[in-house]
Amino acid sequence: MSMRVKVWDIWVRLTHWAVAGIVVWNLFGPTDSTHRLLGYIAAGLVVARIVWGFIGSANARFSAWWPTPARLREYFRSLAAGRPLHHQSHNPLGGLMALFLWLLILALGVSGWLMRLDTFWGEDWPQQIHTWLSLVIEIFACVHIAAAVLMTVWTREELIRAMVTGYKRVNKPLE
Repeated sequence: MSMRVKVWDIWVRLTHWAVAGIVVWNLFGPTDSTHRLLGYIAAGLVVARIVWGFIGSANARFSAWWPTPARLREYFRSLAAGRPLHHQSHNPLGGLMALFLWLLILALGVSGWLMRLDTFWGEDWPQQIHTWLSLVIEIFACVHIAAAVLMTVWTREELIRAMVTGYKRVNKPLE
């Protein structure tokens, strides 16, 4: 029997899709003043989402999905057994990916800001770091998308739809 379960509040979904759109734009669009502005907006949205991780809805809170070593071990065991545990919020690997992507976005914002400082005028390393970080986020965004698709198919939980509607249909009890 499947159930429709409320998973993500509007703030989680808006910040997710706004940041995703900005990342795509900034990876493939021109590197101009709009690129800079959108980069700072993305970093600000990530900071706001981190704050929401402490004060937001139950599933948005870090306490619901923080990828502790114990949670990660348990989840890896369930994957190895071919029976992935179901989670109402992020599974531990999804939580780890979210944290890593947020860290990358914040690091991109800082490296972009450093490139604009007079102190580093003529220095190549801020640009090199920024370029390297943009390649890393491109790779991990692709891994994130592929994992969401794979886990949606494997678990039959509507992970991607849930990030649009806020609800997912699940076939098993959630943890």
